[in-house]
Amino acid sequence: MAIAPEKTKATRIAGGKRLFALNEGLDRNKAYPIEQAVKLVKERSKAKFDETIEIAMNLGVDPKHADQVVRGVCLLPNGSGRTLRVAVFARGPKADEARAAGADIVGAEDLVEQVQKGVLNFDRCIATPDMMGLVGRLGKILGPRGLMPNPRVGTVTMDVTNAVAGAKGGAVEFRVEKAGVIHAGVGKASFADAALIENIRAFVDAVVRAKPAGSKGTYVKKISLTSTQGPGLKVDHASVGGQAGII
Repeated sequence: MAIAPEKTKATRIAGGKRLFALNEGLDRNKAYPIEQAVKLVKERSKAKFDETIEIAMNLGVDPKHADQVVRGVCLLPNGSGRTLRVAVFARGPKADEARAAGADIVGAEDLVEQVQKGVLNFDRCIATPDMMGLVGRLGKILGPRGLMPNPRVGTVTMDVTNAVAGAKGGAVEFRVEKAGVIHAGVGKASFADAALIENIRAFVDAVVRAKPAGSKGTYVKKISLTSTQGPGLKVDHASVGGQAGII
């Protein structure tokens, strides 16, 4: 059924008023101290659900060159606010260890077959090193979804217990995109300001520590924060502190 023109126009007007209200009082050219940026972003999280607070970091790298790829993992000290379903490729005692650690799905050939059929009911994928011969067959399926286990981010490991605990407890993987930008969720709007700030600083520290050898000049060009449906704000680098002081 076609939507009446009057209704479409009213929706556009309502949306415009909402965006105006969210942006009112903000200086989009100003880099806000982290404490103020978090406060303003939270104040403008007006959706009916608990919005994710997201960070974007513009980096001075060209991911087309192998020595400028930025990739890693950060264990957020206060968690991400998300409940992740974790799958583990393992056999025998390590499969038992994964189940005991709280993994949602554990398997070997049976799990490979499930994924090949297009059933991917998990958000994070972990594998023991001996399973990578099998898991490698799934590269074209898991890779584009960012689910392929990788030793660089701790998802190919014999320490299954800690890997599952990290994934369940707020471990956030990051990888630079083609445009040199890294995006990640660092908590929820319902988090206390101090908890979000601690998460943000931990994440920025992790990205700075992952600086590749091929990066020249300014590494972190811009940091910004936003909520799922809110406006984005620039963040003053100096206010982030910690390891980020080198950027």
